[in-house]
Amino acid sequence: MSQKDTQQHSGKDSVEDSNGQRRFGRTELPPELQEAVKRAIRLEWITIGVLAVIVAAVALVMGNSQAMKAAWIEDLLSFIPPIAFLIAIRIINNPPSRKQPYGNHRAIGVGHLVASVALLVMGAFLVVDSAIGLITAEHPPIGSFHLFGHTIWQGWFMVVVMLLSVPGPVILGRMKLKLAKQLHNKVLYADADMNKADWQTGLATAVGVAGVGLGLWWFDGVAAIFVGASILYDGIRNLTTAITDLTDTRARTIEGNEEHPVIYQAEDHASSTDWVRQAGARVRDQGHVFHMEMFVVPEPGAALTLDRLQSLRDSLAELDWKLEDIVVVPVPELPAEVHGGTATMQSEGGQEFQEA
Repeated sequence: MSQKDTQQHSGKDSVEDSNGQRRFGRTELPPELQEAVKRAIRLEWITIGVLAVIVAAVALVMGNSQAMKAAWIEDLLSFIPPIAFLIAIRIINNPPSRKQPYGNHRAIGVGHLVASVALLVMGAFLVVDSAIGLITAEHPPIGSFHLFGHTIWQGWFMVVVMLLSVPGPVILGRMKLKLAKQLHNKVLYADADMNKADWQTGLATAVGVAGVGLGLWWFDGVAAIFVGASILYDGIRNLTTAITDLTDTRARTIEGNEEHPVIYQAEDHASSTDWVRQAGARVRDQGHVFHMEMFVVPEPGAALTLDRLQSLRDSLAELDWKLEDIVVVPVPELPAEVHGGTATMQSEGGQEFQEA
């Protein structure tokens, strides 16, 4: 067995083993990734702190503005991804068991799904609610403050708060984006992507409130719809990715736009082995790590020994830390669902299919 599969762990809810080494289930992370996890955890706690300040500040000044209400709700929803990440990063440490033979890596996918559904539902609500207010011509009443003997329109406080709320999340989002790619963590990636786009919400809300001050009452409703549509878009996009991952589609890059290159790397490596004539892999994304079934067609007359199979498995595990769970399967010909496969397979319903 390879080192990453023979390590034993306690069942305690911790992201570090007794030697202080950070792990994802059975996978012991390289030092640079251990540091990346620590940085990601710190950034998520900082994000929660920044969001708490923003939410409190917006609540103090939002009044009856639809745009401010939408921005405030978006800020509240922004708590979900960092909290989901912090919970999942602890759960996934538990090693595989008889009850959960593949470990707890799906906690990442579940967290991603929960955050996506929350965004989708609230985004749809805000779009509909703001559109109704716009259609019925609801004029948002924005009052005034008396400060040091001067009357100041409350809208200016709203504009200032929204503009000040932009830099923090945007900077944090850019910092988290790099770590999300390193760790192949889609909850962290979704969080970073939302943070990075927060400047649009802040600017749109500020413009909407300023428009009301100029007598353009409908600016507030339009800005609220824009914010709601932004939330809805994030929800749809992330929900699609979350469902795709949870339904065992072929492992893809963190952006979700192409197959993960480690699949081709592993297939090339297996094919280059002297006793292997052809190789193709079936790979699914478990969360942070991949489950790989490597099908190999042996050279004619090649001896299939346990040592050879184990050696190939160990060498595949060394290619990338994400390759945690690997099975090497000798076959007479590759199945249709892998690269280069031609063998006719049967689906669960009994219908045959063959790769085109």
